[in-house]
Amino acid sequence: MRMMKKISITAVCLLTVLGPSAGAAPPVELKRGMRITSSVQVKMSVYQLNGYDSLNRPVILIEGNNITVDFNKALLQGSGNKQLPNQFYGLAILIKGNNITIKNARVSGYKVAIMAVGCKDLRIENSDLSYNYRQQLQSGLTHEDVSDWMSFHHNENDEWLRFGAGIYLKGCIKPVIRNNTITGGQCALLMMRTNEGLITGNDFSFNSALGIGMYRSSRNNILNNKLDFNVRGHSEGYYNRGQDSAGILIFEQCNENVFAYNSVTHGGDGFFLWAGQTTMDTGEGGCNDNYVYKNDFSYAPTNGVEITFSKNHIIENIIKGCDHGIWGGYSWQTSINGNIFEKNRIGIAIEHGQNNNISRNSFQENKVAAIKLWARKTQPADWGYANKRDTRSMNYDFWENSFKDEKIAFDLTLTSNITLSESKYENVKTQIKKDSSVEAMRIDPADLNDSTTIIPAILSVWKQTSIPVTTFKKGRDQMRITEWGPYDYRYPILFLKKIDSNNVYYFDVLGPKGKWKLKNSKDVKNISSQEGIFPTEITAQKNGTDVQIELEYTGEGFTDMFGKKQAANKTYDFSFRDFQPDINWTVNWYKWDADHDPNKNYEQFKKVYNNPPVKTEQAKNVDYTWWGEIGKRLPADSFATVATGVVEVGNGMYNLSVTADDIVKVFVDGKLVIDFWDVSKYKYDEDTHHSATVKLSGKHAIRIEQAENAGYATLIFKIIPVKEKL
Repeated sequence: MRMMKKISITAVCLLTVLGPSAGAAPPVELKRGMRITSSVQVKMSVYQLNGYDSLNRPVILIEGNNITVDFNKALLQGSGNKQLPNQFYGLAILIKGNNITIKNARVSGYKVAIMAVGCKDLRIENSDLSYNYRQQLQSGLTHEDVSDWMSFHHNENDEWLRFGAGIYLKGCIKPVIRNNTITGGQCALLMMRTNEGLITGNDFSFNSALGIGMYRSSRNNILNNKLDFNVRGHSEGYYNRGQDSAGILIFEQCNENVFAYNSVTHGGDGFFLWAGQTTMDTGEGGCNDNYVYKNDFSYAPTNGVEITFSKNHIIENIIKGCDHGIWGGYSWQTSINGNIFEKNRIGIAIEHGQNNNISRNSFQENKVAAIKLWARKTQPADWGYANKRDTRSMNYDFWENSFKDEKIAFDLTLTSNITLSESKYENVKTQIKKDSSVEAMRIDPADLNDSTTIIPAILSVWKQTSIPVTTFKKGRDQMRITEWGPYDYRYPILFLKKIDSNNVYYFDVLGPKGKWKLKNSKDVKNISSQEGIFPTEITAQKNGTDVQIELEYTGEGFTDMFGKKQAANKTYDFSFRDFQPDINWTVNWYKWDADHDPNKNYEQFKKVYNNPPVKTEQAKNVDYTWWGEIGKRLPADSFATVATGVVEVGNGMYNLSVTADDIVKVFVDGKLVIDFWDVSKYKYDEDTHHSATVKLSGKHAIRIEQAENAGYATLIFKIIPVKEKL
C-alpha cells in the first residue's frame, strides 16, 4: 500500500482554508477534498461526503503546524451509496504535521475515520468516531467459520488497514487521545510505530475485533479507558475461541508501555501480547517491560491476559471467569503479583517459562487448576526461537499465594527449580500435583530474597486511580455475537441461544425500556408469548424450512446496530430468520496427484472426477471442517470435494456463500457464480469466504467444487434470501 507521504496537494486540494486565527474566522463548511492549514471551527451540520476509492486520498486533509480544528459536533458521513458496514470505504480525515488538535468531531461510514501520519504532539479529543467499517461475521450458533479469524502477524506495510479503524496512528510521537468514543466498528484505535502517547478517558467498547491495537509502539500510557466487549468468536455453551479479538492487542516489539486502571472485560482476550515474528525467527527482542496494573480483564472467552515470548509485569489485576486467567507461554523474567484469579478454567498456565516470580496472588474456584506449568520434551527443529534460546521450563519463585476452593493448586510437569514459600490453602483438594519430571522443588526455604517491583513514574503522579464504572451485566453469558459483532444492549433484538433436539428454538428478547408484540411469523408454531416487556425469553417450535419471527417494538428512543437514531414511541420492527432449504446433497471426495494439480491447470485437474471417489456420502448440509484426514485411512491433503444438490426456492434474490480452504468454484444450473481458483490470492483467513447474489425461482442444481492443498481444510455452504419484510 502506498503511504500517505505520497499524497500531493493537487490530489486533494479542492478547497484550502486559510485564516489568521480560529477566533477571527467564521465557521467553515466541509467540502470533499478540503485542505485545512490553519485553525478553524467547522459549521455544525451533517456533511454527506463519500470517501475516495483509496485510503491514499482523504476527504479532508489537515496539514501544517500549530493547528486546532474544532468540528463543533459536525457529522461527517461517508459511504452514502452503500448499505452495510462491510461495504464502507474511504478515509475521512488525514492529519500531517505537528501540534495539531482535533476535537468535537463525529465521523461514521468510512473504512478509516481519522489517520495521522508522522505527527508530533497530536491531540484527538471529545470525538465520536463510531459505526465505521466492520466485517460481516459468518460464524453461527453451534460452529465457527474460519473466515472470521483475525490475523495481526504483519503490519510493516499497514496490512492492518484492511480491518478499518476509528483512529489509525502511524509514526506519531507523543499523541494524546482523550475522551473519545468509538463503538460499532471493527477496530477502535490502531497504533503503528507510535511512541510516548497518552491514551485516556476513552470508551472503545463493543467493537468486533480490537479496542486498542499496537504494533512496534513503545513507552505509551494507556490509562482509565473503557475497552469492554471487543469480541467475536464466542457462542455461549458451544465454542469460546475469540478468533484473536481483544480489548488490548500488543504485537511485535512493543516495549515499556503502561496499562493501568482500564476496564477490559468481555474481550476475545482481555490483554493479548505476542513478541512478534522477529522474535520467532531470531530469538531476540520481544514485547518487554510492559507494566499491566490494576485493570479488570474478566470474562474473556479465551485468556484474560496472554503474554508470550517476553518479560513483563502483571500486577494487581482482576481476572475472573475466563478460560485461562493468564496464558504465559515462553514468558521469562516476568512478575505476576497481587492479582485476583476467580472462576477461570485455569488461573495461570505457562509452558516453557523461565525465571518468573508469581507471588501474593489470590486464587479461588478455578475449575481445573490454579497454576499449571509444563514443557514439551522437544521443540521443532526448524524453529528459530528454540534453536537460539534455552526453552526449558525452570526457575520459578512462588511466594505468599493463597488458594481457596481449588481442585488443584499447583499442576507441574517437566519443570525444574521451583520455590514455594508461605502458600496458604483453604479447602484445596490437591495442593501439589507433580510427576517424576519435576526436579529441585523447595518448599518454605529459609534463604529467600524478595524482589521489589518498580512502579512506573506515571502511576506515582496519576490521580485517576480507579477503573471506570460500567453498567452492563457481567459474565461470559452476556456476550451475544451477531453478524455485525457484539450486541451492545442499546436496541431490540431477538437472539437465538439454543435449538433443542425437538427443533424448539429458544430466544432472548432484549432491548431498551419498552414493549414488544408478535407481528408476523412463518414456519413456526407454539410461540410461547405473543407480547411482553424486556428482557424476557420465548420459545417456538420449528414447523418448516424457513423459520421467521417478526416482533414490533414501542418504547424509548434508541440507537440501532448501524448507529441510526430511532425516535421514542415510534414502532420499530426486529426479526429472526433461519432459512434451511431441503437439499439432499451428494458429496464425493477424490484424491489428486502432481499430474492433476488444481493450482496449475483446472481442465487437467477435472479429470480426477472421472475416477472412483475415495469417499461418498449423502448430507443435508455442506458443512465440513478437517484438521486432518477426511476419514479413516483417507487423505488429509491433496484432495478434492464435489457436492451436488437441487434446491427449490421461491422467486427472489438469494445470497450464495461458501467458506473454503483452499480454492473453490460454485455453479448454479451449470453457470459459474463463484470462482476462487487462484491460491495466490489466499493470504488471510478472511480470504476463505466468497459470496454471490443471484436471482432464483423454482428448482436449481447447485454444484460445489473444492480443492485442498495441505493442512487445515474447510467447506461450508449457505444460501440465504436477501432480506425483505415478511
